[in-house]
Amino acid sequence: MNKIIELNENNTILLIIDIQEKLLNATFNKEILEKKSSIIAKGASLLNVPSIITEQYPKGLGSTLLTIKEPLNSSKVYEKTTFNALADENLLAELNTHNRKEVLLMGIETHICVYQTAISLINNGFNVTLISDACGSRAKEEYDSAIKSMQELGVKIKTTEMILFEILKTAKHEKFKEIQSLIK
Repeated sequence: MNKIIELNENNTILLIIDIQEKLLNATFNKEILEKKSSIIAKGASLLNVPSIITEQYPKGLGSTLLTIKEPLNSSKVYEKTTFNALADENLLAELNTHNRKEVLLMGIETHICVYQTAISLINNGFNVTLISDACGSRAKEEYDSAIKSMQELGVKIKTTEMILFEILKTAKHEKFKEIQSLIK
């Protein structure tokens, strides 16, 4: 069995795909997706995990939710029209500059942009962990199919709390109480 690489503050980067208001409002799991994606954004900021944000055609679909953008105000935002976010060579270059191979992936739509980006991440040598409760699609069947397909490709499927506590490792971590307060 291969050695399992644990997520930590030094090996992990967050990639947020198209969590924009018009797209969010069309998802079957809008409330949980909005809540969990905001928690991850705040947690990543507290833990100094760098992040990159994409926006699919923001002129028509609006920008990323403020509850995500505000805590991650130093994140670069890439506009896109392709489904695979890594089709943008600048985004891929930005990802590579961080020198982190563990990519936390979340966004909309799970079965289109998130799925195609996950494949590209794997093909570019990254290990991908999907934050399943911070992803959404218009139809649950599409979401479920994408989760199953990504898992078969080697994407690790985890939830917001699993990820935050994996990064913390211990209740003695200096940010434990702040992270714990996000999920209560």
